[in-house]
Amino acid sequence: MSASSVDSLDDVLAARLATQRERQRYRRRVTTTGKVAEKGGHLRREGRETLAFCSNDYLGLAGDPRLAQALAEGARRFGTGGGASHLVCGHSEAHEHLESRLAELAGCQRAVLFSSGYQANLGVISTLLGRGDVALHDRLNHASLLDATRLAGATLERYTHRDSDDCGARLSEVEAARRKLVVTDGVFSMDGDTAELEPLATHCERHRAWLMIDDAHGFGVLGAHGGGTREAQGLDPSRIAVTVGTLGKAFGTQGAFVAGSETLIDALIQFSRPYIYTTSLSPALAWATLTSLDIVRDEPERRVHLLSLIERFRRGAASLSEFDLHLTPSATPIQPLVIGSSWSTTGEGRQENRQGVNEAAALRLSAELESAGLWCSAIRPPSVPAGTSRLRFTLSAAHTHEDIDRLLSALFTTARRLSSARRRLA
Repeated sequence: MSASSVDSLDDVLAARLATQRERQRYRRRVTTTGKVAEKGGHLRREGRETLAFCSNDYLGLAGDPRLAQALAEGARRFGTGGGASHLVCGHSEAHEHLESRLAELAGCQRAVLFSSGYQANLGVISTLLGRGDVALHDRLNHASLLDATRLAGATLERYTHRDSDDCGARLSEVEAARRKLVVTDGVFSMDGDTAELEPLATHCERHRAWLMIDDAHGFGVLGAHGGGTREAQGLDPSRIAVTVGTLGKAFGTQGAFVAGSETLIDALIQFSRPYIYTTSLSPALAWATLTSLDIVRDEPERRVHLLSLIERFRRGAASLSEFDLHLTPSATPIQPLVIGSSWSTTGEGRQENRQGVNEAAALRLSAELESAGLWCSAIRPPSVPAGTSRLRFTLSAAHTHEDIDRLLSALFTTARRLSSARRRLA
């Protein structure tokens, strides 16, 4: 085959991009121009102030001036960059202190820092598993967990979402595997519900499997002390082999950590390629995160206020079902509103089955809210299963009750107007 007969790289990628647009799945970045910290959940979006309900800054710490002050102090003390990997010369006093504090919060012997949650999951699973091993995942686990399993060369199996009995049955089927790892999110990022850890731990103990929890959306938010899903459910930390958390959500900074036994953490330091071959997290950020942990510990009223916002939103949004918009059963700051099948009705009153209609409805609702000064992302496949596109509202302790009321008012106004328009067409 001659070189001239081979499609160019741009032609191949342009075709993929065109398909993405046709299916209403094309994503666009939005540029923010500064956080309006004094107004809590407000962000400047391309020069315009908006009330944001799409950030994972659950405790409102990302704009807290105390963290900014600690970040500046950390930069003066340690510099802005790590300069090398942890195993060369990039492991500072700030990193050491932060790992100790995170282990304490997780109730584990030790913790180790990673530069992102994606890296942490890749680092853990590739260290623990290989060919001949099985990773059994909740069907709605985060993409990074699935990617990590594939890259490790292990067999990827799934059990029905939040169904511990199905997990136990599937463990029985893979009893002969060399190693078995059950993997679940603590809080599921697109639905906002939580894993039931006690029965999962019991099944793992019965079948000699290890249990791994990715609690990126639980730490800082759930539990009396912000210890996450495990603390909220009262499970002894010794029953979880691996706990993963991130720092860029409730803690308001950046990075991730893995917590567990001394032996686990030592093995990750020795064998985890994403840890060994990556420059360390900024020591200034590590120093700032210590202040964040102090706030999480000393200001439980942030979690109390956040819970009151969640309850207020759910009470108000429940009746949106009359417009075929449905809340998922979530008690966390992640509050998805799933778009029902009636939003795919055509002008002739038929249900339109072609791909993209459900996605287009999500985009339309998001755009209508944006015009009212409210920022909420439309979530579409592949982030969620086809036909379940949604608006994913994330609440923050930086929001007020008035902010929630403004959102609810705009939601009802928009849903009522668009629903009336659909009925006229039908």
